[in-house]
Amino acid sequence: MGSVSFGTAPRGPGIMQPMSALPEALFLNPVWHALQGPHRHLARAAGRACRYPADVAPFAAIDAPGAAAFAQLRSLLDPDESIWIVDYGGAAPGLAVVDALECVQMALPEEVEIAAPGRDVLALGAGHAQDMVGLTNIAFPGFFRPATYRMGSFFGVRVGGELVAMGGERLLLPGHPEMSAICTHPDHRGVGLATDVIRHLASHQRRAGLISWLHVGAPNRGAIDLYASLGFERVRSIMLHRIVRSS
Repeated sequence: MGSVSFGTAPRGPGIMQPMSALPEALFLNPVWHALQGPHRHLARAAGRACRYPADVAPFAAIDAPGAAAFAQLRSLLDPDESIWIVDYGGAAPGLAVVDALECVQMALPEEVEIAAPGRDVLALGAGHAQDMVGLTNIAFPGFFRPATYRMGSFFGVRVGGELVAMGGERLLLPGHPEMSAICTHPDHRGVGLATDVIRHLASHQRRAGLISWLHVGAPNRGAIDLYASLGFERVRSIMLHRIVRSS
């Protein structure tokens, strides 16, 4: 395999909101700041590189591009293991890019009123991990792991005892918990379950004095439109690259 090359995230005109909504100092490298801050207890680190345990989340980060940092990152990966990293420049021998995804960061302004959900939304935890993995694997395989529930609070909706919609918190930054894993089983879409989960989660975060934000894949126009309809605003685009350590 060749080396990783990282470029600059595309920043299309007309989609950006003031950077104060999600400050660049944290949000251009959110995985790093989560693992150096609120998620420090989850971090596996080697010098200027860090990652989440494989059973928690497939994300890693370095503090800044450089040969030493990328070598330390490589040391944290098993042979042929892949992991996602935010793209912000640099190159790394012994690592190769195998996939890329442009993501939009969106935030819920504090002045936006949050409506109450239309149905009961239940707390989820360790005892529901298998159900959560099963549901998220239908929507985005591989991102939600058996111990992802350790990253924050999760909530869901059950129909006939089956978990059919859910969402929760992934990257935790000071004052800013990321919404993630928001999904609905295909047999139960179109009736507002995801909206109820988002509203419940946003209310949960606001009661704690926190600002809700999220990542959404730029090609996922349906999800972007849903979040916009609930008051979320676009802030910036970033690129994620999935990299693999060569054996």
